Amino acid sequence: MSTSRKSRLLLGTAAAVAAVTLSLSGCTNTGTSTDTSSPAAETQQTAKASDGPTCSLADYKGEAIDLKDAIVGFSQSEKEDNPFRIAETQSIKDEAAKIGVKKLITTNAQSTLSKQISDIQDMISQGANVLIVAPLNSDGLEPALKAARDKNIPVLTIDRKLSSGACEDYVSFLGSNFVEQGQRAADQLIEGTDGKAKVAILLGSSGNGVTTDRTKGFVDQVEAKAPDIEIVAQQTGDFARDKGQAVTEQLLQSNPEITAIYAENDEMGLGAQAAIIAAGKVPGKDIQIYSIDGTKNAVEQIVAGSYNGVIESNPRFGPLAFQTLQSFLGGDPVGQDIVIEDGEYDPDNAADKVNSAF
Repeated sequence: MSTSRKSRLLLGTAAAVAAVTLSLSGCTNTGTSTDTSSPAAETQQTAKASDGPTCSLADYKGEAIDLKDAIVGFSQSEKEDNPFRIAETQSIKDEAAKIGVKKLITTNAQSTLSKQISDIQDMISQGANVLIVAPLNSDGLEPALKAARDKNIPVLTIDRKLSSGACEDYVSFLGSNFVEQGQRAADQLIEGTDGKAKVAILLGSSGNGVTTDRTKGFVDQVEAKAPDIEIVAQQTGDFARDKGQAVTEQLLQSNPEITAIYAENDEMGLGAQAAIIAAGKVPGKDIQIYSIDGTKNAVEQIVAGSYNGVIESNPRFGPLAFQTLQSFLGGDPVGQDIVIEDGEYDPDNAADKVNSAF
């Protein structure tokens, strides 16, 4: 670990101890920034260059549509009680308004697959010409996809990738490389711990492709690059802060040797932080924390010295999603897999980049 990084971690000790009361009440945001503005250039999604397979309107057998004359349906998968989902939905709404979509229908499946299927079917019955879907799981949406495909309604999936075939059951996937996110989180942890740690992994939801990929990326990278790091426990926290806290409390009791935690989203990482403090330890120092998302709450904790690293998973899909749809509906081929660039936050850059977080 660099000398500057070590000094930043030591400076955060007092801030972590001061956060005890707030953390136990579920509020772990003890960072220093309250400015909610974000530099536009740093918050926009950027697609990586790709020479992979494409999908065109002719391939999909759809019809050219002007989005200003279209009804667009957006199916959100999970209740909007975490920063990622809030930012994702707002980004879709903002961009739809910006480009002048005739009508935007939004639904929320509340983490229930059957509801997401019925939501999509209902939007089709309401005349949706185009669909943007944030899938709950990689599998299970086939009835809804078939209902759209039977009418050749273009479906753009974002955030989570489906097992179904691109340009067959849906047009394209737009989102992050989740395996790479896990690898990059491992790299942060390896550097931050000097390659020596006892690590617990807080897994996302079971049966979710994001969980599978972020786990694989992290575990494989640790095995390849850091033989002195031992993964002592893996347990599901369902991407939720309260479950992340409860699981971490259990893990610290059964594995008191834990010195680092990898959480597969920030909400679980912040829950882990509260559990670490409740156990009488200093987060960021006694037990390091690394996670994926890029929420302002987590990044502010890095600034405070109570958290160690975050790999970004940018939820601001609106501009790139509608740009992709405009290209597709205008007759231009679009990538079947559109992978976005994600940044990262660490003790060396968090203070400067905190206003880019969501």
